[in-house]
Formats: sequence, C-alpha cells, structure tokens
Amino acid sequence: MGATATIAEFIVNTSSRDFPAGSDEKAIKVIADTFAVILAGVGSEVAEPLRRYLDAARESGASPILGTGLTATAETAALINGTYGHALDYDDVLSMMPAHPSAVILSALLASMNGTAESTKVSGKAFIEAYIIGVEVGGKIGMGMTNEHYQRGFHATGTLALFSGLAALAKLHRLDAPTVQQAFGIAGSMSSGLRRNFGTMTKPLHSGLAARSALTAIRLAMAGFTAAPDILEAKAGFYSTYGTVDSDPDITANGLGKPFVIINPGIAVKKFPCCYATHRAIDGVLTLRERLDFDAASVDKVICRMPPGGMHVLTYPRPTTGLEGKFSLPYSIAASVLDGKFTLWSFSDEAVRRPEISSLYERIDAYESVTSRGDDPLFDKRSSGSRGFVEVEVQLKGGRKDHIRVDVPPGSPSRELTWGELHAKFMDCAKQAPRISQASAEAVFVQIRNLQSVSDIGAMTAPLH
Repeated sequence: MGATATIAEFIVNTSSRDFPAGSDEKAIKVIADTFAVILAGVGSEVAEPLRRYLDAARESGASPILGTGLTATAETAALINGTYGHALDYDDVLSMMPAHPSAVILSALLASMNGTAESTKVSGKAFIEAYIIGVEVGGKIGMGMTNEHYQRGFHATGTLALFSGLAALAKLHRLDAPTVQQAFGIAGSMSSGLRRNFGTMTKPLHSGLAARSALTAIRLAMAGFTAAPDILEAKAGFYSTYGTVDSDPDITANGLGKPFVIINPGIAVKKFPCCYATHRAIDGVLTLRERLDFDAASVDKVICRMPPGGMHVLTYPRPTTGLEGKFSLPYSIAASVLDGKFTLWSFSDEAVRRPEISSLYERIDAYESVTSRGDDPLFDKRSSGSRGFVEVEVQLKGGRKDHIRVDVPPGSPSRELTWGELHAKFMDCAKQAPRISQASAEAVFVQIRNLQSVSDIGAMTAPLH
C-alpha cells in the first residue's frame, strides 16, 4: 500500500481511543491559543484589504468571519479566518514541519461546519479528535519531506499544513478512504507558499489559502471529482517534485501515530508575537535585563550568537514596518533592551520606527556561530527556532556584564505556557477585535478550556462572531 492510501486508512481508522494520555489537554491549549490569534488578526494590517476583497466579491454566505460580525461563503470564511490566524505571527509552531498548522486546521473546520443547510452540531470531542489527526498527518508529512523543503524556499504553512487541514476535515466528516485519497490528489495540486513573501501580508495569506484549499479539495472529492490516488509517492507527485533526494513518503506512512505528534515532539505556543527564530534571543535579553536591572542608556553592547541557520529567515536587519520587524533579530533585541516586554504594539510600524530603536542597532552584534550548534544529531532536521542554542551577552557601560544560554524558548513543549499565561494572551488578543466584549471573550475561554464537554462548537464560538 502506498503512502497516500496508508494515510487515508489511518485517518479513517484512527480515533480518540488511540490517542495517548494527555493528548486532549495538549490539543485544547493550542486550540485556545489559535482562537486568540484569529481574533488578534482582526486588528492587524491585513484586515482592511481583506474587508475590501470581501466587499468586491459581493458574495452571500452564512459562514462567520470571527471578530467582525461579517459572514461569507465557507471557502472565503476559511481564507479570511486562516489569514487572520497567522497575521501577527503569534500562532503555534510545529518545528518538525516546520509550520504553523493550527490556524489552517481550525479555520477549515469552522468553515466546514457553519452556515450551511446541512450543518450539524459538532461536539468538542469530535473537534479535538479531528484537530489531533490533522496535526499528526501534517507533522509526519513534514518529517518525510525533511527540513530541506523549507530551506529551499517553500513556506510549509502553505505547502504542508494544507494536508493538516485536509486530514482534519476528512476525519470530522467521516469520509471513506478512497474519497480521502482523491482529496489528497486534488490538494497536491493546490499546495503553495514561498518564503520570499515573509515580512509582507502574503505570508499570513498562505495560511488562509491552505485552509480554503483544504476545504475546496474535500468538497470536490465528496462531489466525485477525481485526482491521482497516489499523489504523495508517485513519480512527478508531491514528494518527488516538492522534496529532495532525501524526501521519503514511506517515512511518513510508517511514522503515523509512532508516537503521536501532539505528545512528542509537541507543539509550541508563542509567548511573543513574532518569528519563532527570534524567541530564544528575546528570552535571553529579557532574562539578563531582569538580572542586571539595566535600561537602554546603560547598555554598551549586546552580543547574540545564533546557531548555524538560526538567522536564515530573519531577513530584515533594519526593518521599516511592523511586519518586517517580526523577521528582524536586531529589532527584536533592541526592543527587548528598550522596553523590557513585548505586546502586540511592539510590532507596529510606530514601534519599529522609533528613533530610540535605531540608536541601539550599532550596539548590537548578532551573528551565527558554529559554537552554538551543540551536539544534537538531528540539528540539520530542526527549524531555525529550535536547532542548537542561543547565547546572549550584555555588556554595560559601567563594566558589569552577564551572559546566558537559551536552549528552548518559552512556550515550547518543554517550557509550556501556563493556563494563566494563555488566558492573559487570549484576553489581550480579543481586544484587537472591537466587536468582541471582554465578557464574551472570557465566557468563551472558559468553554474552550472545558472543550471535551462542549456539545456544540458552533454555539460556543457564536459570541466570537
């Protein structure tokens, strides 16, 4: 049996009974975080262009666009919610892909079950089950493709998380294996996303496009549309075209559920609203700032040693916009020194263009160093934000100095955010959607935390519309 058929059978035959202990709790944390970042996207730079796009389409539909009071067709709702979810680069990280699959999965699932005549109630248990299956399939496809797929220039959130959304939809709607294979075949020709667009509005659009494409592929397959049933493993198929000589669909097929991704390696939830590759450096500076009790005026030099490849996606040494700032290591370090904390405002155009920030750049020396590689045998398979370690040294004008090594950032699976931290993030993100009251956000957060007992996801999310 080929990889595509094996994946289809896995989706059909695997259920929550097969998940390891603790899976639901891990999933619910990321689901809560993803609802939060979708709401935050309503106040981002992408919101107004998306609103104009929606107005120009003049389409009618009943699927909700979270945080706006607007509705659209299911596929357009998936596109917009998915783009919102990645707009601030504040969403989850699955380093083995490496991608941000959860906004794709949730946006596709929500769109598929809302606003249509055939809509039925979806329970929290069914939602969690579909989510975990989506994470598992996308993560193992990432493992089989290898990190070189990303290094070549593909944005795996667009190219691989599409299959996460597809797998989750197939599970939620209880499709049979042959139909799932057809859906994978269709989706294989819809996979897209290029890293050159990092720092622009099109990066988060990759997430929206993936969510929409997943829904389109599923609907076409359910309607009888045909495609290659062996799209992943065939010659001129997905792995041979999008991958490298080391890409192997059998690694994906043989690795399903061994172990489940949701537990091992787990999914990171971001503490800071920017590219994950900057998070260890930020954490290091903030820790030293607390230790040394310094301000920007007292800093003589900040040295940041990154692992080889650790700055690969940090392409803006002198950003001029908030979006560029999210992919700038010098800005992230300078803002850490100047402000001592990060909020959503930290990556606004106004914040990035502050003269006080510019004056710090000459005192920052950030570079990749082989000494930060470590002895991890899987180093080359890890993403920019999880490979090796980061070292930060702060030298003050009076002669005091200190340094720190940061192996994993806060919010990573081994340094999970607490429910209290997630609550604070959820409420802060909800403020970016003016139509959503804090009371409504609070009530929904409580329900999400108890997602296993929710009987109707549509009713639960209605106050977020």
